[in-house]
Amino acid sequence: MLVAAAVWRATPALIVALDERFGEPVDAYVNGSQVWLRDDGPAGMPVEWRLHPVAGYQRPQGTGTYEVFSETALALATGAPPPAPLERLWDGLEAFAAYGDEIEPRPLVVAAVAALGIEPEAAGLVDHDRIGDAWERSAGRVSVIDALLDQLLTSGESP
Repeated sequence: MLVAAAVWRATPALIVALDERFGEPVDAYVNGSQVWLRDDGPAGMPVEWRLHPVAGYQRPQGTGTYEVFSETALALATGAPPPAPLERLWDGLEAFAAYGDEIEPRPLVVAAVAALGIEPEAAGLVDHDRIGDAWERSAGRVSVIDALLDQLLTSGESP
């Protein structure tokens, strides 16, 4: 099953924008994922915004699972040292329709840019099952963002 998705590489500006526009994630996982569920889609469709961790993610010592994002975002916004370098935390952000709702890529991109204020690096249709299976087989040692971008960029799709 193919799902419309928009993808951004992790940058300090992206992390700060997420914090300023979305606030704290609604959920954080020990694997490093950070999640926001918001009604940002067309006609208020729920969108899942998932900040994907780097392959082999290790939580910074002394920082709790639920504090990693807020402490990192604050540090990046103020110029303070983050709990760990950004490139050791997250590869990027993915936005897609939550709860299996169907949407075409272009309306998702328009809604995502309106919500976040940053154009995605790529957008189109992706196979979440294939990516999830590869991530599971590798015990989290593959980059979900790299896999998403590989599918999107080799298919010729873009924002």
